[in-house]
Amino acid sequence: MKRTHLQVAALIALAIATTAVTAANAQTSQLFAPRPSPGASVSQTIGLTDVTIRYSRPGVKGRKIWGALVPYGEVWRTGANENTTITFSTAVKVEGKEIPAGTYGVQTIPNQKEWTLILSKDADEWGAFSYKPEDDAMRATVTPVEGMHAKERMEFYFDDLTDTSATVKLVWEKLVVPFKIEVDTPAQVAGKQRWQGLYQGANWCIDNGCSDKAEKWLDASIALDPNFNNLRAEANLYAKSGRTKDAIAAGERALAAAKTATPPPAADQVAALEKSVAEWKAKK
Repeated sequence: MKRTHLQVAALIALAIATTAVTAANAQTSQLFAPRPSPGASVSQTIGLTDVTIRYSRPGVKGRKIWGALVPYGEVWRTGANENTTITFSTAVKVEGKEIPAGTYGVQTIPNQKEWTLILSKDADEWGAFSYKPEDDAMRATVTPVEGMHAKERMEFYFDDLTDTSATVKLVWEKLVVPFKIEVDTPAQVAGKQRWQGLYQGANWCIDNGCSDKAEKWLDASIALDPNFNNLRAEANLYAKSGRTKDAIAAGERALAAAKTATPPPAADQVAALEKSVAEWKAKK
């Protein structure tokens, strides 16, 4: 049957529209179908370092997990779907081993008594199917423990948090697998080169038991800008360590700096330092 140009054009338009609808429907069903193992992420700041773990959460679903669904002695993706990854904003130590800042794939080799934790420089692989030992950034042996409660879906979380460390715990079924992350927060604080940063870092160290570094940072802060705040801190540090003569000298410099400071320091702080200097002189 002979068709007119208008009929042909209409048929072409109908075919294009049908294809577009089919593609849109396929895309919509793909986008909105939930995964059996949904994606998740957890982040924690340790001192000044940000740590983020991205992973998928498989469920137990009545299955035997360890030694069955997850075989012993084989590299496991430590999750489901895409590679589980961990990102460090600064250099860290994982289980005592130095790891530069960056993103790493997380693989493990489960066994009944000990697991091997692997951080891989290849963070973009799918699961562990293309895992290569030559890409390892580190390996460490970690010890699993039995959890107090069964966990249906696999989960990572941070525990035992301090300014310099945290323990990451992988929990699934009735098993907990911990590994420790450490950061050199004092060194990171010292990296701030303005007098305020060094002064704040010194105060942090005084409160956290690293007085030897506090003195160096106060010296560096005073070298950049000698003022009432950092000189007073140095005087108190000297007094705390029994260096009375040095405490008096630093205290007097601080009081002299207070007289010309703009804006002036708080009157109660000046009065307290004057009292301390008088007491130090009396001891001397």
